[in-house]
Amino acid sequence: MVEPPVPHGLDARGFIEREGSLARVPHAFRPVVAAARDRLLDAFGTRLHSAYLYGSIPRGTARVGRSDLDLLVALYEEPADADREAVRALGEALDQEFPQIDGVGTLLYGRARLLSDLETYDLGWFVACLCTPLLGDDLAEYLPRYRPDSLLARETNGDLALLLPRWRERIAAAADRAEARRPLVRFMSRHLVRTGFTLVMPRWNGWTSDLREMAEVFGAYYPERAAELRRAAEYGYEPVGDPDVLRSYMDDLGPWLAAEYARVHGVKAPRPAP
Repeated sequence: MVEPPVPHGLDARGFIEREGSLARVPHAFRPVVAAARDRLLDAFGTRLHSAYLYGSIPRGTARVGRSDLDLLVALYEEPADADREAVRALGEALDQEFPQIDGVGTLLYGRARLLSDLETYDLGWFVACLCTPLLGDDLAEYLPRYRPDSLLARETNGDLALLLPRWRERIAAAADRAEARRPLVRFMSRHLVRTGFTLVMPRWNGWTSDLREMAEVFGAYYPERAAELRRAAEYGYEPVGDPDVLRSYMDDLGPWLAAEYARVHGVKAPRPAP
């Protein structure tokens, strides 16, 4: 077996360290973050509990003109359709105004859901470990510390088998053009790489958000699939519009990964229908 990278991303007690900070936001992206902060306050006012950055911008690895702005917004109450429309419009406006970003993705939830027992090891972990506070009262103060164990693996990515049929529908509905397929390749590549990584995360006993390192860690434990995940990691950064890539994900890598994940960690606890 090829030796995996040396584990890291944990504190001295073995808990996953929170990644990202406002201090790491690259200078080019600071006007975008400031505008997002102000407009979220304008859009939600006192209904806004808190807001967070996540992804490459607070990690300091964002690329001008290539990286998107990722936000998570928590409201005091469960969001309504009008709230979802508000964040969609806000994201479109930011994307058009600031050429240094390539799109805006905003997750929108109610405070109660983020702190619920059902979401403790999924959305709760996501907020506590992968999100950087931008506005309001940090929900991480109400959440536990997390270790890279099998429970966390199951509850974060143990639902791939449920997602694959939805992905097929998205692929079928997309226009038959490379420009329409590239966002799908990017999204699905990233999801598959992260799922492959969390499959082996408890054995590696560390944490990383770098797609290439995730693929290297996975490949040390599944060398027969290592090349596939390395390619997926590259497509996560530089997507192509090749339909054969999506076909391989749906017919081979995705089903295999879902089955192996269920065998090793079990299946994610069912969530209520949206």
